[in-house]
Amino acid sequence: MVIKVFLASSSGSTAIKKKQQDVVGFLEALKVDYTQLDIACNEENRMWMRQNVPEEKKPANGIPLPPQIFNEESYCGDYETFFDAKEDNTVYSFLGLPPPPGSKQAHVEEEEEQEEEDLQSEEEEELRQLEEQDQQGSEEEEEAEVQEEEEEDLEETQQEEAAE
Repeated sequence: MVIKVFLASSSGSTAIKKKQQDVVGFLEALKVDYTQLDIACNEENRMWMRQNVPEEKKPANGIPLPPQIFNEESYCGDYETFFDAKEDNTVYSFLGLPPPPGSKQAHVEEEEEQEEEDLQSEEEEELRQLEEQDQQGSEEEEEAEVQEEEEEDLEETQQEEAAE
């Protein structure tokens, strides 16, 4: 999986340049494999980016500004969503990548998985106990029926003997 970062090499906006540098610098610091795709010098890149940013993620004017981030063909987000993921220590999930072992995000995901497993084990134990209770209840009902039948048989036998 290759992360694609759509950038504008010749942007006149210092805000856009800073955002692009922030994204690229952070990906490099994390040693994430990524490719920079220039939308200023390459019309195909610009058109592909514009067509593949989901409508609900496009600004009011309909033209998304760089940086835009994709995992192969899947849209990850723009600078603001990247920044939020960075602040929340969820950059790997934002990028659709597994976190490296030992990272904070990997540790959090391991804890969440353990909690899910524990919850599932608790639910399975509760279900097992309920099934045991149902089975015990069924056995008790069967014993009661057998005992009732035995009592009826004994009563019939006593009535037959009394009639003789």
